[in-house]
Amino acid sequence: MLFTYRAKSKEGEIMEGALEALDRLTLARDLRGRGLVPITISQQSESFFSKFSLSFSNIFSRVKTAELIILTKNLSGMLRSGLSLYRALSVLKKQTKNPKLDKILTSVSDNINAGENLSFGLSKFPDVFSKLFISMTRAGEESGNLADALSNIGINLEKSHSLTKKIKGALIYPGVIFSAMIVIGVLMFAFVVPTLAKTFQDLGAPLPATTKLLIFLGNFFSNHLILTFVIIIALAFGLFSFFRAKFMEKYIDFAIVRLPVIGNLAKEINTARTARTMSSLLSSGVSITRAVEITEDVVQNIYYKKILNDAKIEVERGAPFSQAFANSKNLYPIMMSEMIQVGEETGKLSDMLLQIALFYEEEVENKTKNLSTIIEPLLMLFIGAAVGFFAISMISPLYSVMGSIK
Repeated sequence: MLFTYRAKSKEGEIMEGALEALDRLTLARDLRGRGLVPITISQQSESFFSKFSLSFSNIFSRVKTAELIILTKNLSGMLRSGLSLYRALSVLKKQTKNPKLDKILTSVSDNINAGENLSFGLSKFPDVFSKLFISMTRAGEESGNLADALSNIGINLEKSHSLTKKIKGALIYPGVIFSAMIVIGVLMFAFVVPTLAKTFQDLGAPLPATTKLLIFLGNFFSNHLILTFVIIIALAFGLFSFFRAKFMEKYIDFAIVRLPVIGNLAKEINTARTARTMSSLLSSGVSITRAVEITEDVVQNIYYKKILNDAKIEVERGAPFSQAFANSKNLYPIMMSEMIQVGEETGKLSDMLLQIALFYEEEVENKTKNLSTIIEPLLMLFIGAAVGFFAISMISPLYSVMGSIK
């Protein structure tokens, strides 16, 4: 059953909340165990609509990266201002409008009030807080610099989010053009081709194979327009699911890093992510083997995961961290291993990794700005080829008819 309560802390602060319990007595005992003195406890009645609404919001609501960035920055700022962690979380809970984040902050606050640390409370929500987030928080707690650790997490999330947005933004334009081309093509087949087909039939013109194919498609689209769009959507979804399948992962990752233009961009993105993640973790006090293990989860490409896994094994054996990157120059640039080696020799590995991250993040930013410029002429060539094929297929029968008339 769900109960709402008002209780007084040892400092005299009045706190309110809602908790699940078997009965009022059990909840009162639980509150006293947390160092709270219960004032009022009342059972919260839940209508069918409220239960359905809560279940619906929990299933479909999600915590966006932008919300996590704001959360970490605000929490860091309040801790630096001298607020207690529990009080800071209470303030953030009042500010949030996301029902899922509200539930998370309530759970974390209850854990803090029960004597647990922040990283323990966050670890209960792995779908929201990554291993990187939790490990940096735990390292900040152990070192006594939780505010600085949260600030670094916010910066890391912001950089990663910005990088992802730039890449998606560069791909939106060709995606919209390609989708529009498919819709226009289907409509043209459905309404224009049948008219031309009737003209060819009246003239008795001999039709080449390509023209017959276009007429067949035109008649099908015209007679089954809704079914055509259903098939296209189902085909798109099927292809998306196929390429997202686990067995296709290694083939897609292999192709991505070897495609012209895209391959170099993918290598720089993975290099930037590796360097920034490692830098953030090491500067927070996480051991190098644990940092490599977490970074392995952050990178998406399985070939980069393998390199990082090999690096962890080599480091555990006592080999230099830079050695694994020196042996993987086809994926990581030479600059990566060289600067890591300098960082190991000078004892400033975290700083060197940060410099690598900043350099390649700037490179990726410049290239994503020009990506649309590179893709645009390729799209024009593709559209031109499609239009040319259609024009030749539909006009050539007319030329043959005109030739026979002469």
